[in-house]
Amino acid sequence: MSHWVTYVSPVDGRERAGLLVGDEVRGFDAALVDLLGDLPAAAAALPVETVARTDVTLRAPIPRPPSVRDFLAFEEHLRNALAGLGRTDVPDVWFDQPVFYFSNPAAIRGPGQDVPIAPGSSRYDYEVEVAAVVGKAGSDLTPEQAESHIAGYTILCDFSARDLQATESPVGLGPTKGKDTATGLGPWLVTPDELADVRAGNGFDLRMRAVVNGREYGGGSWSTIRWSFGQMLAYASRGTELRPGDVIGSGTVGTGCLLELSHLHGSEAYPWLQPGDEVSIEVERLGALTARIVPGPAVVPLT
Repeated sequence: MSHWVTYVSPVDGRERAGLLVGDEVRGFDAALVDLLGDLPAAAAALPVETVARTDVTLRAPIPRPPSVRDFLAFEEHLRNALAGLGRTDVPDVWFDQPVFYFSNPAAIRGPGQDVPIAPGSSRYDYEVEVAAVVGKAGSDLTPEQAESHIAGYTILCDFSARDLQATESPVGLGPTKGKDTATGLGPWLVTPDELADVRAGNGFDLRMRAVVNGREYGGGSWSTIRWSFGQMLAYASRGTELRPGDVIGSGTVGTGCLLELSHLHGSEAYPWLQPGDEVSIEVERLGALTARIVPGPAVVPLT
């Protein structure tokens, strides 16, 4: 299996698109976002350099996406999260259409990058997700058309300040600062054909999980997703334009975050993230996205 990456060249320090094959990276004189429309043709081109995997620093596959939309497509997560917030009613609209919020393209963190705790948060959380990256522009797509606009899949971790999120949510404008500090993405992009043999339900029969400080912290299967990525991209494209490099997150798999686990098993068993913790989000065939949690900046007073 080959993987598309964005890496820092050890030769000239430039950020390049690369094809990771075995223990080497074949680098190209382009950004990955500019190759997404035809990755097979890009793979057939002659690389400008070939370097050892151990000699390169990986960035997020799309370090600066045009937009980031994060959906909520796993029912188990929705029910557990609502229960953790003291609610039992699942809104009817969730069963009628996929729903999402816009996240922060400036907050993307790549593999191995430190993740700061959001200023003022004491209930910092991870979320185990997958993401589709848009390969070609399109508007008002059908789900079938939208599938062909997916360049590949990668791991997404939506780091979440649950206390800030709870404070903001009653206003009705979305999580805003509760989700604004960091979104992990990577380590590489896997093209859809690489997963075709494990397609199941509206997703793929692939295990998703979190590991914190070496201990497995729960997760589930991508195959349990309610809304397919074709449906999510189709909805996202309605009345607007998807662009190459746009990131579409799946939302959290069931038991794929501390909000759920602390509600189900207690916060002593599953404490909120602290500086020094190592979080690894792992998805079969997509690899592992690992980050170290570090202290965040102090809150700057508004008055």
